[in-house]
Amino acid sequence: MTDPRKYLDPKTLVKIQRLDMIARLIVEGFVSGLHRSPYHGFSVEFAEHREYTPGDDLRYLDWKVYGKSDRFYIKQYEEETNLSAYILLDCSESMRYQSDTLTKYQYGCFIAAALSYVIIKQQDTVGLGLFDNEVRSFLPPSSNASHLKHIVHALDTVETDKKTDLGSIFHTLAERIRKKGLVIIISDLFDDPEKILSGLRHFRHRKHEVILFHVMAHEERTFAFDRMTQFVGLEGYENVIIDPKSLRKAYLDEVDTFCNTLRRGCRLERVDYVSIDTHTPLDVALTSYLATRADRRLS
Repeated sequence: MTDPRKYLDPKTLVKIQRLDMIARLIVEGFVSGLHRSPYHGFSVEFAEHREYTPGDDLRYLDWKVYGKSDRFYIKQYEEETNLSAYILLDCSESMRYQSDTLTKYQYGCFIAAALSYVIIKQQDTVGLGLFDNEVRSFLPPSSNASHLKHIVHALDTVETDKKTDLGSIFHTLAERIRKKGLVIIISDLFDDPEKILSGLRHFRHRKHEVILFHVMAHEERTFAFDRMTQFVGLEGYENVIIDPKSLRKAYLDEVDTFCNTLRRGCRLERVDYVSIDTHTPLDVALTSYLATRADRRLS
């Protein structure tokens, strides 16, 4: 049988046309590589126990407590409703940068579609927001199986040719998302770090949990150019011709400072910062996400 994990390679995934199929292949390949299912960590957090009374749902019996006390107790949670997750994907022009055959936007779509698949499969609700300097599309959360088709359609049809304004958009979306939930942001974060962090603080002020996927192309991280190169400006910047060797150290220092500023700021705001290279297999990206969620639930 074909090992579905082969589809976790971004270069392979980009050859498949249907995004819903890509989502399924990513998730199934990911599951086959683990001893336990990743379908955990999304549900609302445990609050306390209470003694069992006839009529309670037996699924929530805590058998470990029964083994120690010989009494039945039910696990209670902070909310009885399903979790609402909101996946917010940057569709600005800079996300069109292509590494080999894959753009940052395509990689972001793979993550968004796969996580949507997992969340809906678990019967939690997921919504989608696509943004640049404006909110281009916003689908409210749903757990309906057909909702994945609407998400995929939105990902497939949005235009990626506008400028970024992350700080302003994060404030707009923080006000728009009223129900406390899980906010998953996927972006290359090409904006001023302080504006980005200010927007993230707004999400946290609204009591959302936030996970930030910082997606960059491999070349953006390594600047592995070795000859005179013309760099095409995006989002209004002019084209420039430079010798990359003379700028590599200064460029990498700037990238390192930029990423560390965001990482420290996210830590202070209790935002999970996940740095991703578009050459990274999708199972690694998903593992980072799900491990973060699992660690929080166990802490």
